Amino acid sequence: MRRFVGWLPALAVSAGVVVVFLCCGVSVRDLVVFGGYLGGGVALPGVLLWRALTGGRAWAGLEELAAGLAVGYAVEVLAYLPARAVGMPRLVLVPSVLVVGAFVVVPGLRRFWRHVGRVRESRWCGREGVPTWCGWALSGVVGYLVAWSALFLYRVPVGKAYVDMPYHLALLGEVKRQVPPTFPSVLDEALPYHWFVYAEMAASSWVTGIEPVTLVYRLSTLPMMAALVVLVAAVGRRVGGSWVAGVAAVGVTYFLFGPVLQDGVVFTTRSMFTAWASPTQTFGALLFAPVVLLLVSGVRGRGWVVLVLLVAVLAGAKATFLPVLLAGAVLVAGVRWVVERRVPGRWLGVAGLALGGLVVAQAVVFGRGTQGMEVAPLATMRVLWGVVTGVAQGESAVLPAEVGAGAVWVFGGLAAVQLFCFACVWGGVAGLGWRRMAEPDVLLLVGIGGAGVGAVLVLGHPAGSQLYFLESVRPYLSVAAVCGVVVAGRAWAGGGRSVARVVGAAVALGAGVAVVVAGGQKLLRGSVRIEADLGGLMWVVGPYLVVAAFVVLVVVTVLGATTVVRRRPVGPAQVVLVVVGVMAGYGVPASAVEVVRHVVPDEGRRERVVPRGGREAARWLREHSRSGDVVATDLHCRPVITPGCDSRHYWVAGFSERRVLVEGWAYAESTLSRAREYGGSYLSVPFADAARLAANDAVFAAPTRENVQRLAGEYGVRWLLTRVNPRLDGYAVLRFRNRAFSVYELPAG
Repeated sequence: MRRFVGWLPALAVSAGVVVVFLCCGVSVRDLVVFGGYLGGGVALPGVLLWRALTGGRAWAGLEELAAGLAVGYAVEVLAYLPARAVGMPRLVLVPSVLVVGAFVVVPGLRRFWRHVGRVRESRWCGREGVPTWCGWALSGVVGYLVAWSALFLYRVPVGKAYVDMPYHLALLGEVKRQVPPTFPSVLDEALPYHWFVYAEMAASSWVTGIEPVTLVYRLSTLPMMAALVVLVAAVGRRVGGSWVAGVAAVGVTYFLFGPVLQDGVVFTTRSMFTAWASPTQTFGALLFAPVVLLLVSGVRGRGWVVLVLLVAVLAGAKATFLPVLLAGAVLVAGVRWVVERRVPGRWLGVAGLALGGLVVAQAVVFGRGTQGMEVAPLATMRVLWGVVTGVAQGESAVLPAEVGAGAVWVFGGLAAVQLFCFACVWGGVAGLGWRRMAEPDVLLLVGIGGAGVGAVLVLGHPAGSQLYFLESVRPYLSVAAVCGVVVAGRAWAGGGRSVARVVGAAVALGAGVAVVVAGGQKLLRGSVRIEADLGGLMWVVGPYLVVAAFVVLVVVTVLGATTVVRRRPVGPAQVVLVVVGVMAGYGVPASAVEVVRHVVPDEGRRERVVPRGGREAARWLREHSRSGDVVATDLHCRPVITPGCDSRHYWVAGFSERRVLVEGWAYAESTLSRAREYGGSYLSVPFADAARLAANDAVFAAPTRENVQRLAGEYGVRWLLTRVNPRLDGYAVLRFRNRAFSVYELPAG
């Protein structure tokens, strides 16, 4: 009975998930099959391997289940790659069957099936088991993420979902068809991208028979989201010493953001709400969390097998985690070398592993491509400045020349405010003190977090993808910050309730000041336009200078009064807690707005990404063509109000699961690598091969026998998908037509 009560939170949220999916169009058959495969084919072998290789006890707690799921995903992906390469993708099941069979047959492995009823010690997790209150708290966070996803994705018609969803669907279709994949919407374009999550989805689709659209738009990312919540709490509990610290770390990770003291000016601290919008980030975050859990627990022996496995898959799942891991390991190795005066072999090994993963990722997965990422100091600040001043993104790249000598002050000032916003969320790190800071687990977190912050300030990308570094390290900065508050709280003379009262009062005071300053700034600014000069900079920076000055005033006043009343000097712990409390309070109003906004139904007008009739036409094409057939279309640009071509157009490749000669090219390497050359937004960069695009579009605009034959003979095109176009009737065979779209077949050769 006790055991059942412990699982009630997970069972409750699982029941809610089932209801949500059923109400949002997922069939009972798909839910049952997906759950069966995820549980028996992915999680079960992963949990068994985690138990056996990390030396953990045989128990069925949430922490172990989440870590085992990550291991199971890693095994699944590594199994799918060769299985798909040899043309037998369902062989992906073989490793799972072998693992489970080995744990059934081998006597020495059978003990890992047994559930240990009493609580025991594990060198990886301390005292095993998740307290019931903690289970309810974590289930509440997962429930929030489910509600957000339901409101903004699950209940939204597929044709009106987030703009990048067809892109993810196209990549899944490509990886389902062949390995290694190419860019699906530009024929023969390389794909230097993190694509292993699509291998996981492709494996699920092959084994279960579930439609790729159901996996991408509904099922696949939710288990990853839920497991990550549990693992962040596990890392926080391991470093902070209690489940209270773990749950607090989850709260900071998901629900505390930097202050917004002026409308339209957001110094991002990057939320975790990209779970389904960026499956690559979600998958990478899940795989990285058990890596950190192993390292802060003191990985040894067979645990290195799990570490190598996870890092190997991270190289193709989301390689942005590897540089921050390398930075964290190097920091630990350097400090411990100085402190202990001996070579820290374990941490040098971790650094070597991360470096090796980076080399493999760059050479094999990315083919030495960069996807537009480059060293561009303060590029994030330049884009922000362009947004608040109304300067176009392309012009903001040359803005320093326009503001002359003031450029250093402008971007330096913006960077300082950005760091201040980071401190409002993660300022608790200051409470760690030197002794705790020098410990390997904390050093690792600080090194990981520092690398992410540094990447935001030093790197640039046409689509702002450097911000994913910050999102990647957000959980570990949050764990370090919470642990700093815990350390400072324990050092507070008197401790206990007095700490909670003072910190609570500081947070409330900071929140009140943030509301007043933001309201005052809004009244003062009115309709004033921020100019691209030092005066405009003061409009942006001014509110933050006010609150920074207020921090100093509060600290001096409160701590001075405390000294007088208590007749003894105030210690550094008190200073840290008051400052951290006030600064965190500044972020509370903006955080509350953001959190509520994500669970308030969006009843506004949604842009239609897939036009009516388009999905039907593409689906017909998938069912009546061969997997290697090439499609041509004259659909390249999304219907947007602004002038120019937004080439994030991927639904033809996505729903047909076929390669397209030229569809959308916004995320192609040939586009992103030229974005700087063209200056403006990467969305306005023209297609790299003008001759191919001209030959493609000529067939639809002015078809002739010659240009149709050229498309078939030179480029291997077999099918045309376009809006209803009677001009093609004499040159290709009409095979499908609805009110909006037609599909034509070209003669072979």
